[in-house]
Amino acid sequence: MENTFHLCDALPIIGNVKHVVRRVSKASAALRQSTEERLMADESTEELPSVEELMQRIAENYEALPRQLKNVATYIEQHRSSVMVDRTSDIAASCGVHPSAVVRFAQRFGFSGFSDLQAVFRQAYTGQGASSPSYQQRIRKLIDDKPGALSGGAVAREFIAASRGGLEELEAGLDDKQFDAAVKMLQQADNIYVIGVRRSFPVASYIVYALQHTPKRVHLVSGFGGMYREQIRSVKKGDVVIAISFAPYAKETQYCLRVAHHHQAKTLVITDSQLSPLARYASTQLYVKEGSAFAFRSLTSTICLCQALFIALAYKLELNVEESKDTGGYDD
Repeated sequence: MENTFHLCDALPIIGNVKHVVRRVSKASAALRQSTEERLMADESTEELPSVEELMQRIAENYEALPRQLKNVATYIEQHRSSVMVDRTSDIAASCGVHPSAVVRFAQRFGFSGFSDLQAVFRQAYTGQGASSPSYQQRIRKLIDDKPGALSGGAVAREFIAASRGGLEELEAGLDDKQFDAAVKMLQQADNIYVIGVRRSFPVASYIVYALQHTPKRVHLVSGFGGMYREQIRSVKKGDVVIAISFAPYAKETQYCLRVAHHHQAKTLVITDSQLSPLARYASTQLYVKEGSAFAFRSLTSTICLCQALFIALAYKLELNVEESKDTGGYDD
């Protein structure tokens, strides 16, 4: 039989095929869009690490970092509250590195770029009010912009303002668990040794003075006559060594901590950074960053922290710090 199929007969079929193809294409596009949106939603809801978790990772890997990335790590540690708004170029300039090093630092810790790392700090600090570092930056800017010489009273007020900023940051960043652990450690100590040299020496002396109002046996590792080795050698298991040091971190203090660690004594480190070389030997650590003005750092926050330690210990020991047995004066 002769085939009488003509093109005009095929047109409806071709039209139906085109319609089906269009529907399949639309369905595929919708599926791709849905998949992309779902993936984007998953990425946007991915839980960010906390600031403390990130800083702990940085601290654990700090020694293995190249010098330039160490500079970036130190900057981030010291400017936690302002790093979320700092420009990459400004951070690079402060660290003495190329901006690409700042990006490499973020990628080193699993972020696609530095803005993603900033999101960790933005999540933690947004809405918490003015931060101490930015406050200190405003003070320095005020000094730089102020024409003429400052009066003595103006200098005092600038320094007081910087100290106040340091106290505010101390309050905001105080780790209650670490502080309570420090108090418990001192409460259980057989002997307490305290080491702090140069700028930290007056703080160490104050702690010894305060703790001598308790029944605890307290020893100041003063290093008089260069005798750090002799003064710390009797430390033993059951004792506590309190070590206070800030950048650039005294070698004498680091030595005493190594001895304490070797003799299995517990250690309470008071320092300014998780990246401090003292942190590796710490049983418990407390961080304090002082306000500064005119390139001089205050001791206000550190003294405040140490006074709080003493009062908390006295409370645990049920000690009435306002009363002491009168044993007579020096002239009796």
